[in-house]
Amino acid sequence: MEITELTAAALGKKIKAGELTAEDAVRASYEKIRRLEPVLHSFITIDEENALSQAKAVQHKIESKELTGPLAGVPVAVKDNLCTEGMRTTCGSNMLKQFEPCYSATAVERLKEAGMIVLGKTNMDEFAMGSTTETSYFGATHNPWNLAHVPGGSSGGSCAAVASGECFCALGSDTGGSIRQPSAFCGVTGLKPTYGTVSRYGLIAYASSLDQIGPVAKDVTDCAMLLEVIAAYDSKDSTSIPREHYDFIRALQEDAAHLRVGIPVNYFYKGLDPEIKKAVLEAGELLGKKGAFVEEFQLGLTDYAISSYYVIASAEASSNLARFDGVKYGYRAKEGETLSEMYRKTRAQGFGSEVKRRIMLGSFVLSSGYYDAYYLKALQARALIKQEFDRVFASYDVILSPAAPTVAPKLGESLKDPMQMYLSDIYTVSANLAGLPGISLPWKQNAKGLPIGVQLLGDCFQEKKILQAAYVLEQSRNRSKD
Repeated sequence: MEITELTAAALGKKIKAGELTAEDAVRASYEKIRRLEPVLHSFITIDEENALSQAKAVQHKIESKELTGPLAGVPVAVKDNLCTEGMRTTCGSNMLKQFEPCYSATAVERLKEAGMIVLGKTNMDEFAMGSTTETSYFGATHNPWNLAHVPGGSSGGSCAAVASGECFCALGSDTGGSIRQPSAFCGVTGLKPTYGTVSRYGLIAYASSLDQIGPVAKDVTDCAMLLEVIAAYDSKDSTSIPREHYDFIRALQEDAAHLRVGIPVNYFYKGLDPEIKKAVLEAGELLGKKGAFVEEFQLGLTDYAISSYYVIASAEASSNLARFDGVKYGYRAKEGETLSEMYRKTRAQGFGSEVKRRIMLGSFVLSSGYYDAYYLKALQARALIKQEFDRVFASYDVILSPAAPTVAPKLGESLKDPMQMYLSDIYTVSANLAGLPGISLPWKQNAKGLPIGVQLLGDCFQEKKILQAAYVLEQSRNRSKD
């Protein structure tokens, strides 16, 4: 077996046992990157020299028993909206094409403290606005399963890098499904934690009340391990929430006897791919065979999720992106003769069309005369959606649903119709509106060989339950392949 085929947990064990070194793992990753990047384009920035230097230092600490964690020495990739000191952070935009932060995001710092080695920064939809990784200023990422298809988005670079073996695991960010949807499209496992579990300090904001950093990995075990590394209270983030327990690995038990699983039947609408519906029902049947109580139910207010999400997200984006004006940092237009003209030209040239579309929409819904009609109504709908999930989780531990209505579309299809791209988030945005944890894991392939993923949602701070259910499904799926 090639080194790059190992899971992060298996690699960590081999490094700890002295069978491999951190340098071996880094060199193997870069060899794979050099071979695949010309066709995949998963990365925007890589830094082999610095990564090998990190690997030498980490290996010394492992051998001296200074680093004893299970992921010490494991190479990891980071989505390009997480600040990394000494490495450019672009958000996939011309606006930040040459931006190099003077500090690192807390999540990145925690990776380094655990002895993980950052290989580089992964491609993404510009400022995380998109569902295909095609809106990146640096060009589209391709799906490793079929290069003619998208990897999903906005964390498509991270998911493609993990799926192809360019890295062992990665960090992404999830504002409306940006970890879970591309994980489903690329056949990997991606987890969005409860809002406030992972510090957002150093994450360049799209929509501050929705954004959450999370792990992308080859399996559920790796996801749980990586979440343990990055999850912690951080005083530098005012939305960070101190939690009593962060021992997510202990949830990985192949026991579904006490789980109550609900399947929302109104998610099986006419736009859902029949093969995906079948996959979700098969997963529910398997959990039932493993001892879980499984039943179908009606989840209310689902018709309002997409519209509420895009009103709120666009409003927050229009505010967050106001800082990019050509004065403080980032791109500056050269032609402007007055301050006002420089502002206009900088933003016109620095932002792509999808970002401009969402800034305009956000500015409109926040404007005088429309605030009450749109933004306030969206906030009210959000509160009702959270109440509906509270009602549902009084009866169920886990909600089992599709991660996306279709498998990965072909490159170029979604950009022709932005509304269709927005609808691809229909099963994921509710978790962000309500601050819930969710995980997407690969279940099977469709008739054309593209991955189908299923999604598990839990109540706030109940990551262990969705990890447990996901682990049961994964182990049963793996045995059926043997």
